[in-house]
Amino acid sequence: MSFKTFKGGIHPGYFKSATEGKPTVPARPPSLVVIPMAQHIGAPCEPLVAAGDEVKMGQKIGDSKGFVSAPVHSSVSGKVVKIDSCNHPLGRPVQAVYIESDGQDTWHGDVQPRPDYEKLTAEEIKKIIREAGIVGMGGATFPTHVKLSPPPEKKIEYVLVNAAECEPYLTADHRAMLERPEDIVTGLRLVMKAVNAPRGFIGIEDNKPDAILAMTKAVAGDSSIVVATLHTKYPQGAEKQLIKVCTGREVPSGGLPMDVGCVVQNVGTCIAISDAVRFGKPLIERIVTITGSGIMEPKNMLVRVGTMITEVVEQCGGFRPNIRKLILGGPMMGLAQPGPDLPVIKGTSGILCLTDAEVELDEIRPCVKCAKCVDVCPVSIMPLFIGGSVEHGMYDKAEEFNAMDCIECGCCTYICPAKRPLVQWIRMAKGDIAARRRK
Repeated sequence: MSFKTFKGGIHPGYFKSATEGKPTVPARPPSLVVIPMAQHIGAPCEPLVAAGDEVKMGQKIGDSKGFVSAPVHSSVSGKVVKIDSCNHPLGRPVQAVYIESDGQDTWHGDVQPRPDYEKLTAEEIKKIIREAGIVGMGGATFPTHVKLSPPPEKKIEYVLVNAAECEPYLTADHRAMLERPEDIVTGLRLVMKAVNAPRGFIGIEDNKPDAILAMTKAVAGDSSIVVATLHTKYPQGAEKQLIKVCTGREVPSGGLPMDVGCVVQNVGTCIAISDAVRFGKPLIERIVTITGSGIMEPKNMLVRVGTMITEVVEQCGGFRPNIRKLILGGPMMGLAQPGPDLPVIKGTSGILCLTDAEVELDEIRPCVKCAKCVDVCPVSIMPLFIGGSVEHGMYDKAEEFNAMDCIECGCCTYICPAKRPLVQWIRMAKGDIAARRRK
């Protein structure tokens, strides 16, 4: 079935042909992993191990007492060589555990299958998800157990699986739907049970007909789950837009999906939930798309958390000599990095490398009030006025123009003929507003 689309949005090039037809291959086990203690929104973890300790694969090595947090686990068996800072995709150094692999990949004793997993209660499922360190794997990295614990008065009616993968270049979710559709559906059903939701949606853009077919077969006979075919438009996979298209409900300004009875999970998150509940596996690996014209051999790879970006790229033939920009994630919402000396984390959906032929720095010109940014904005705010306010240091004015409602999709920056960095300015405004509110 096909649904109406949402207001605004853009149609950037797909750039998915380099990897969409390539099956996921496992990356070589790393000889050294660097496991950051902060791989999620919320309180960072404190190390539970010390230099010299022997650890097993899947062993919890970091945890926090904060509710909005998620533990981290070792992705190899071996020896902790040091606890030190490391570079992080968010641009700031964080504490990390450095583990030298013994090459044995010996699993920790707590990693055991649960043949009776269907008998688990909602609370038991949420506890397993928390202990497995599962976070949103679409890039936001919000701890999943928190999302599945709404206040009692917030009754959840729908669980939506974001399978749109609307970001250009990225194909990790597409391959997951072709290769592990049953696991995605199992994860969805576990989430539905955890929040007592009677209905489920799997939203897939119509440029992935093979994935739509695979997921439709996987839910055959289950009337509680609908595979929703979505029009291909960016940012179709944004939570609020997905909810609007699939359910007709609109998340209010400043609100959350649970305010309209919805919970949204990513494809990779559903697989991680299935693996954790059925087999006891914590989140220690994920599918990553390594692509772009700056990569010799683009691939989809199953990569262990903590593997260095340089090591992953080497397994794709290395960088081309004229690489200009390295982005973790997609080109619209991903974060550009100063170099490849940092590890893959739970939220690393893609490694995108662009050459100097594709990257240019444009001069920022005055706004011409064309309102194109207003036309494409999916949340109906006015990026030109927020950006202008920030440009002149008037952050209180940016707040009046509802800067906090921005989902940072980048549509405004993409469409702006004056090449104004609108989404970057809006991020600055949101940071300032949040800081003032905390005070």
